[in-house]
Amino acid sequence: MSSLTYDLTLAGLSVGSAAALTGIGLVVTYRATGVLNFAHGAIAMVCAYALRQCVVEWGWPLWAGATVTLLVLAPGIGMLLERFVFRPLAVLGSDPAQTLVASIGVFVLLVGGAVLLWGQGARDDAPELVPADPWGRLAVALLLAAGVGAVIRWTRFGRELRAVVDDRRLAVLGGIDADRVAAAGWAFGAFTAGLTGVLLAPYVRLDPYGLPLLVMEVVAVAVAARMRSLPVAVAAALAIGVAQSQLTRLHPSGWGAPLLQAVSTNLFVVALLVAALALPRVGTRDALPRTATARVPTPPGAWIVAVVLFLLPLGFAGSDLHTSVQVPALAVVLLSLVVVTGRGGQLSLGQAAYAGLGALFTALLAAGRFPGLPRLPELAALALAVFLVAPLGLLTGWPAISRRGLALALATFAVGVGVSRFVFTQPYAISGLSLGRPAGFEGDRAYYVLELSLLTAALLATWLLRRGRTGRALAAMRDHESGASAAGVQVPSLKLLAFVAGAALAALGGGMLGMGLRAFDPAAYDPVRGLLWFAAVVVLGADSTLGALAAAALLVGLDAGTRGGVAAALIGVLAVLVGRFPGGPYEALRAAAQRLRPRRGTTLTALGVGVRGQLTAAGAARTAQTPAAEESGTGGAGGAPNAAEGRVPTHKPAPKDTALTTHRLQARYNGFTALADVTLTVPPGKITAIVGPNGAGKTTLFHCLAGTHRPAHGQVLLGPRDITRLPAHTRTRLGIARTFQQLAVFPSLTVAENVRVGAEQGRSRDPSAVERSLRLLGLDGPVRALPAADLPTGTLRRVELARALAGDPRVLLLDEPAAGLDTAEVTALARILKALAADGLALLVVEHDLDLVADLADTVHVMAAGRIVASGPPDRVLDAATSQETPA
Repeated sequence: MSSLTYDLTLAGLSVGSAAALTGIGLVVTYRATGVLNFAHGAIAMVCAYALRQCVVEWGWPLWAGATVTLLVLAPGIGMLLERFVFRPLAVLGSDPAQTLVASIGVFVLLVGGAVLLWGQGARDDAPELVPADPWGRLAVALLLAAGVGAVIRWTRFGRELRAVVDDRRLAVLGGIDADRVAAAGWAFGAFTAGLTGVLLAPYVRLDPYGLPLLVMEVVAVAVAARMRSLPVAVAAALAIGVAQSQLTRLHPSGWGAPLLQAVSTNLFVVALLVAALALPRVGTRDALPRTATARVPTPPGAWIVAVVLFLLPLGFAGSDLHTSVQVPALAVVLLSLVVVTGRGGQLSLGQAAYAGLGALFTALLAAGRFPGLPRLPELAALALAVFLVAPLGLLTGWPAISRRGLALALATFAVGVGVSRFVFTQPYAISGLSLGRPAGFEGDRAYYVLELSLLTAALLATWLLRRGRTGRALAAMRDHESGASAAGVQVPSLKLLAFVAGAALAALGGGMLGMGLRAFDPAAYDPVRGLLWFAAVVVLGADSTLGALAAAALLVGLDAGTRGGVAAALIGVLAVLVGRFPGGPYEALRAAAQRLRPRRGTTLTALGVGVRGQLTAAGAARTAQTPAAEESGTGGAGGAPNAAEGRVPTHKPAPKDTALTTHRLQARYNGFTALADVTLTVPPGKITAIVGPNGAGKTTLFHCLAGTHRPAHGQVLLGPRDITRLPAHTRTRLGIARTFQQLAVFPSLTVAENVRVGAEQGRSRDPSAVERSLRLLGLDGPVRALPAADLPTGTLRRVELARALAGDPRVLLLDEPAAGLDTAEVTALARILKALAADGLALLVVEHDLDLVADLADTVHVMAAGRIVASGPPDRVLDAATSQETPA
């Protein structure tokens, strides 16, 4: 027994050493660049193939092939990626979603390129660089980790690396070449990927799909290390490797034996699931609002072209028609990504798992092998499979409630890999499970007609989720999650809805795909295929149903009509370039056409010259009258709204018991006390202001009032009701609205749609609330129909305020409302706020502009070091505020 334990330990150390190399490379790359390199496994695979090509095909000595592969090819790939893919993204300031898509694009591109060069067949003659003795691998991993750790801790480069990790912009201002640091990080990460690939290739299946996925499964060790600690990554890799090896001595019996055996042989996948779901803070610096733009208009006649192209296969015959059967089914699967990622803004890398579950459940139900249910006709089996899979969308929807960015991508990827390893590999799924077609639709042409009908239904469901109140709420959540929550959108419930609807659509498409192929093929739904689908939808327009249809036709058509790998390579190239045209290829072509269009000089007619003269004279006269207009309150400059004229009422007088109060409020961040025993009242019909230096606790207090941070002690009351533990969207529906210091508008929606979100999700039941808010803020003209993406700051401030007011709030919280406004706009804003207070609204303003505070506020609270140090009328306490501001 001791001998067996020793042998299994050695085998586990061998596997764990290879996993440790992967963890080291991922951690170093992430620490130097902030990018989780999803292409790590693909680089490993390419290097393994390259070494085999040099040694086996070309007859090079092993040392020469290894030198070229590990010291030239692998670092070269890393430096090329940094220079031509990720550095442009960093320079352009692209959001983390685009960086992740680019990384996945590199993965897809390398996999597709490998298929083109070396084919899809597995190779079993990869050269052995290090003997099978695990001590060699272990020594390599430990020496590499120790060397990297020493460099990071004791060298100048290590200090520069730590500086770039802490604050890249500040490091650049300090004279550090962040690009050089990033290039070195990418080169080293690619080197470790190549080393992992050439060490694993002789002992595992060397093929373009299996090896990359195998390497990416061990990303759990880097996640366990929080993408920072090399010792933790190495220790986790070795521990999991040894534990997995020791579990092979177990021989369970009974109905659960296959599943337990799968767990024991895929312990790294289990670790990935646990790490991705239990460590929500991994990648929190990537959890930023998505950079949204106005929707790209659909090309004229595009839907007509799409309908004609999808009807065209009805005239095909033979293999062409049989291949075309896959297109509508795949289109339905890709529509699920339009709902989840395109409209909901959630990064979902596990949709292939839901498509596979839909196909598997349909096959089991149709064959009468689903536990507890009789054999069903194919269409009934498909419908029930969709019904059964839809709730499983909570597997990725529930983690999405508390995760964004990289953390969410890891969670969804882990779920996809887990389903592939623990469900699709079970005997009931792979023991010759066939799947017929519905009665009357056995032929390819008849079945294609049925698919078109189901595709139409899926398009209608997608259209309904992208229109109306739900569609606007989804778009708001995608554009700015915190802003959507502040507008009253129930973000957690909406995320669950998006993932459940996406799972249902993916299951429908997967079942259709299985019936089209007449069998359940687990390889058709592996996680690598899911990454390809995700990249295809994103690069062709994530929020475009036409993009999903085009992606399905492109993927099926290229794979059937060309050599394998062409579709993956093409999608990979487009994904790598996603930072250049975030709106998709059509937007890029349209922009290029506009730039190439010859510019013609314009000349005014005699009538035009006369009109221009009249407008110039009117503008000069208006400018001359502006001071008098401002003094009398009858006008405004710069197109600002005229709220004071007649004091347009916007609210019913608020009851006296709706004051917002706090009692002995305390808040902490990572052990630091940001608020200490803060007690204040925001009464209705008054403007209360909070001033103080940076770090005084103003923003923390604001977050506690708005519901975006839960205090450690104390109470927040709205009237007599304790709302301390209520989330932001619930507080909004009770009547607490807020604005943000950094604008929180929804760029892909128009001005009127932005305001409508506030009316629909707030406490207002007045159908005229939208028009009233637009009119009050001077947004009821042509600007109401413009997308918010490219409007000036002053206009966007009014849009945000109008959205807050459309929900009929009792209390309005304003965080730096004058930030980015010019003098005329600040004057107009002051008139509006005074009119709102006169109508009974309770206002709390956090503001650095003391002149504005002196003009607005009835009561001023001065904060310092997390406490209120002075309170009273502005003329009495602003001198104290000035003395507090001076040291800052």
